[in-house]
Amino acid sequence: MVQKILHLDHKSSSPLKVMTIASAKILVVDDDPAIRNLILRFLSQKNYEMESAHDGKTALAIFEQFNPDLVILDVNLPDAIGYNLCREMQSRTDVFVLFLTSRGDPIDKVRGFEQGGDDYLTKPFDLQELENRVGAILKRRRLVNPTEPKRLVFDNLVIDPERREVTLHDESVPLTALEFDLLHYLASHPGRVLRRAELIQEVWEYDYVGDQRVVDVHIGQIRKKIEINSSEPSLIHTVRGVGYKFESSSDSKNGQPK
Repeated sequence: MVQKILHLDHKSSSPLKVMTIASAKILVVDDDPAIRNLILRFLSQKNYEMESAHDGKTALAIFEQFNPDLVILDVNLPDAIGYNLCREMQSRTDVFVLFLTSRGDPIDKVRGFEQGGDDYLTKPFDLQELENRVGAILKRRRLVNPTEPKRLVFDNLVIDPERREVTLHDESVPLTALEFDLLHYLASHPGRVLRRAELIQEVWEYDYVGDQRVVDVHIGQIRKKIEINSSEPSLIHTVRGVGYKFESSSDSKNGQPK
């Protein structure tokens, strides 16, 4: 019975949340038809546009046609590993990925984030929590406030929030959606020490109750992509016992890079 796997007691989301994310498209990839269909029915009631797949091959075919905003992805599939599927999908678009899996070991969670996952939820799970996680992820599609600087420039690093692009020495830096949001938030507050809890609140945008080391995992991935030596970072500095600080040898400028 599905009731033994999932907690079915839930409340409807507020009208504001539904209006904010009603147009979002979600692809559910899980080889368990009971879980897959339950998620489809539940999120369809929240005005999401839904599609589903039972294996990796079908998922990629639907992904190309459907172009989802978010993929809810199981790790263990009959013909694929979810981590690899996540990388493949994110190499094609900037899609968000929420891993939904029975793998609850901290090592598996770290790997999920390292492979580009925006969130990681273990089975058994509560449908209300799933809805909250989905809503929080999709809020990152928000438009950039026109009063904010369109570009942040630090020497050869350029962060463009309007295009959601990062370049280093005029070369594009391939960041996941969550990595971009985290880097942009850090760079928008140069010189300020930001606690892990604050970063989770501002970037993840919901009351995250998991291990705050999730921030460390994503910082490590960003450093590998923008630092000359990720073990001796020159941009994102660790403040021991507190959090992180973005600092560059040059001041941030708005407008075109030098």
